[in-house]
Amino acid sequence: MLRAAKYSLWTMVAGLALVAGSGIRCSSASAQGPAGLDAAQALENTLTAAIARADKSIVAIARVRKERPGETFGLELRPDPFGRRIAPAASPGPTDPDFVPNDYATGVIIDRQGLILTAYHVLRPESEYYVTTQERRLYRATVKGADPRSDLAVLTIEAGGLAPVVFGDAGQLKKGQIVIALGNPYAIGHDGQASASWGIVSNLARKAPPIPDDGDPSAARTLHQFGTLIQTDAKLNLGTSGGALVNLRGEMVGLTVTLAATVGYEQSAGYAIPIDATFRRVIDTLKEGREVEYGFLGIRPVNLSAAELLAGKQGVKVQSVVPGTPAYRYGLQTDDVITAVQGTPISGTDALMLELGRMPADSTARFDVLRNQRPLQVEVLLAKYPVAGKKVVTKPAPSWRGMRVDFTTAVSNLEVAVAPTNFFGEGVIVTDVEEGKPAWLSGIRPGMRISQVDATPVSTPKQFRAAVADKTGPVQLRLAGGSEGPAESVRTVTPGG
Repeated sequence: MLRAAKYSLWTMVAGLALVAGSGIRCSSASAQGPAGLDAAQALENTLTAAIARADKSIVAIARVRKERPGETFGLELRPDPFGRRIAPAASPGPTDPDFVPNDYATGVIIDRQGLILTAYHVLRPESEYYVTTQERRLYRATVKGADPRSDLAVLTIEAGGLAPVVFGDAGQLKKGQIVIALGNPYAIGHDGQASASWGIVSNLARKAPPIPDDGDPSAARTLHQFGTLIQTDAKLNLGTSGGALVNLRGEMVGLTVTLAATVGYEQSAGYAIPIDATFRRVIDTLKEGREVEYGFLGIRPVNLSAAELLAGKQGVKVQSVVPGTPAYRYGLQTDDVITAVQGTPISGTDALMLELGRMPADSTARFDVLRNQRPLQVEVLLAKYPVAGKKVVTKPAPSWRGMRVDFTTAVSNLEVAVAPTNFFGEGVIVTDVEEGKPAWLSGIRPGMRISQVDATPVSTPKQFRAAVADKTGPVQLRLAGGSEGPAESVRTVTPGG
């Protein structure tokens, strides 16, 4: 990948003036004449207006490691001139005007009442977060919701009357459009004043670097490995992760991310997570503190062979179907070729995984399939994708009598493809049981799989909640396998335990 060339403002303006058909001759002298100056002034005014509209929504984020009792931070105690050993002076804290964080990033205000959008990879365990606004006001921030698969997180601060950014539509972007990056590079924005750089959209639907030695496309850690990212030649230095990529109207079309440079190259290209329908869904979910859920099919897909592609075939071949998953229950078979999802043609495994990732759990997906050269359609009620990484959910799903359930596929261990065949059977899996509550006293434990509520079969959390919603007395839960208990048994959960 060649590094994008940088052009001067005058070169770009001259080109814009020529394209506009203003009659300016193709020469540097013409471009620098009155008409060229007017074009430069017009572009300058557009840029400054776009920055002014958006930069009041940009904040600086300082990440500070939490202190532990007795921790000395590796500082050596030195003697004073009288031989007394004293500790060195403490470094300025986050509330000190002279404080410059070692770890820093950028955030974008998305709600007047203190919600800040940033990148998930900005977060670290055992850390505190401080947000500085453009007005140079400092706030302690907490994590409202975080989703590793989208690489998005939402922080919250106790503030009101903030200026939320205006979202644009990244789906309308085209290569060559001018964009502006606003962020906090190298902590120079710790006073809340965002820095700006500008460039063009270099490319679209770019892929994040893959996980080394990971040959299974279904095990990717983020959706961006399948090709979602905006590539730009706007300068994105360290600390700009979580900033805004805006168009000339000052609308945010992407969340900037700093990715590691490719080995053998000087620096990585600039990338941004697109603000489109998929990520608006994620952002809206995180704003509420809820868990982001993604559709799960249950196949191991492989790309077509070179010979099949040369023969004009298109799609993705089903190498195997995991027993008990939606693909198995709704009749997908080994060697089926999936040619489209929801009417969108599929060209490879990345395209298939990306389309599935756009859909939430418990949604119905329509697949166009070739089976033995014969076309057919298969509709599948998707389960829940097992997201790897630590999620932050501050508003969990409601519990019932002290227990919570989830899809049987909703496990973080990506070795589920080789799990016992009965693990993914019909039912829901118990994920959490509060000690002392009726479910716990009735013997329900995490890992158990519930296939029936009284006489009603259940296979999704929604069905489970509907089945127990009006129950006031004892309820019989049929257990079918799991990490504890016999292969088939019944537990009766009474209101009082």
